[in-house]
Amino acid sequence: MKNIKIYLLTLLTIVSFGSCADNDNDELTGGATTGGLVAVNNQLISYVVGSGATYSASGSVFQGREQTSSVDVYKSFVNNTTGSVSNEILLKTISIDNTTMGSETAFAFTFTFAELIEGLSIDGNPLPSSDGDLNIGDYWQLRYISNTSNGDVNANSKTTKVAVGTRYAGVYEVVESYYWNSGNLQGGDWNGSEVIIESVNATIYRHKGLAYWDDNVYYFTVDNVTNVITALDVDLEDAGNTLNGSPIMTCFGGTGSFESITCDNTTSIATPNDITGADQLEFTVGYFRGVGATREFSERMIKLVD
Repeated sequence: MKNIKIYLLTLLTIVSFGSCADNDNDELTGGATTGGLVAVNNQLISYVVGSGATYSASGSVFQGREQTSSVDVYKSFVNNTTGSVSNEILLKTISIDNTTMGSETAFAFTFTFAELIEGLSIDGNPLPSSDGDLNIGDYWQLRYISNTSNGDVNANSKTTKVAVGTRYAGVYEVVESYYWNSGNLQGGDWNGSEVIIESVNATIYRHKGLAYWDDNVYYFTVDNVTNVITALDVDLEDAGNTLNGSPIMTCFGGTGSFESITCDNTTSIATPNDITGADQLEFTVGYFRGVGATREFSERMIKLVD
C-alpha cells in the first residue's frame, strides 16, 4: 500500500506493458497481443483558473498482432454542482507512426481552454467563454479510443480528468517522510509514492491518503500570504475528522498533543515554484490513541509536472 492509487484523473504514472495488460485489457479485445492497448500517463490534470496555460497529456500504445494506427481523444464536461454532463465530441486525433509488432510507442498532445470548451454544451447552453465562470470541482473527461489496422475501435478503461482547481491541486511525489508510533520512529517507507491533492472549493484542499493507508482523507487550507498550511480537524460537514478511526491531531486543533515531533506554522508549509510549477508541500499531522500512543506523520512532496 505504499503507492497511493490514482482514482480519477490522472495520473500520471508511466505504466509498464505488464501492468497495462492486467489493468486495461479487460475492457479491450482479449489478449494484449490483439492490439489496441493504450496506456494513459495523466489520469488527473489540475486546470488552474486564470492561468492561461497550455496543458499536455501523454500515453503510449503497445502494438500487437493488430496495429494501432491512431488514437482519438474525446472530451466531455461535468458540472460538479449540478451533476449535469455535456455532449461528448472529438478533441484530438493522434497518428501513431510506429506500427512494429511488439513495440511500445509514446504519444503526447496539448490543449488549451479554448479547445476544451469548443463545441461543448451543457443543459442546453454552451460552456462559458471565461474560465472564471467555472466552479471549483467542475471537470472535463478525456476518453481514449484506439483505431486498429483491422478496423476495430476500442474504448480504453483509463481516462484523463481535467479538474478545475486552485494553485496546489495536482499529483505529488513524496520525497521525504517520517512516521512515529507511540514515540518510536518507524521510518519513511512511503517515499516515492504519489498523493492526489484536490481542490474542494476556492480555499479548501483534500489530501487523499495517509502514509501507507490510501483510504484516509483530511482537509487543509493554504495562506497565500504566509504559505502556511493548516490541516483541518473537521470534515466537509464540520464533523470531527478521524484518521484510521482515531481523532485527527493537527498543529492548531484536533484531539491530543504531539509528543514526538514539532507541529507549528513552520512544519506545514507550501513552497510555490513559479518557474517549473513543481510546487512543494510539507505536512505534519497525526492521530490520537491516548497519551503515549500517538501516531505522528511528517512528509514533504513535490508536484509532478510534464
